[in-house]
Amino acid sequence: MKKWIALLLLTVLLTGCAAKEPAASPEQDQSAGIMSDFTTQDLDGNTVTAQDAFSGYALTMVNVWATYCGPCIREMPDLAQLSQDLAERGVRIVGLVSDATGYGGVIDEDAMQAARDIVQETGADYLHLIPSPSLDSLLAQITAVPTTFFVDENGCQVGKAYAGSRDKEDWADILEETLALLED
Repeated sequence: MKKWIALLLLTVLLTGCAAKEPAASPEQDQSAGIMSDFTTQDLDGNTVTAQDAFSGYALTMVNVWATYCGPCIREMPDLAQLSQDLAERGVRIVGLVSDATGYGGVIDEDAMQAARDIVQETGADYLHLIPSPSLDSLLAQITAVPTTFFVDENGCQVGKAYAGSRDKEDWADILEETLALLED
């Protein structure tokens, strides 16, 4: 029975893997952002808080990805380049490895190693977070990978969320549009 449930879940996740439609925006409390209060770890086991991740950055692109997702992995070199290109403008890219923990927030060491290998192979040397219980409510709203959304320095969502991968030029255009929202 567990195999059938796992197979069904994997099928649902893989079918959403390459979607191109905008995702529903994760709900947010306007007084506290969707990512304003969390503590988790990065792929190296360092503790990371919301303040560590977002403070000092006008806009952070949060890219939720999975180690089994081809479109996620294919867009990572472009995201790495954008991370470098836009750093001087106060833009940061953060990855959130959705499958690095299992049920109950237990770290999946195999997925963690796979994520480290993917980051190294793709040159995606920006910050990558692993899910923690403080991010469960956010991840429960993610229905496909990759899903990407943007937050300000307080962890409040800016603009909408996007399901599916994009190339460097598309993400650059979306980033420019989203940065313009901060100026309004």
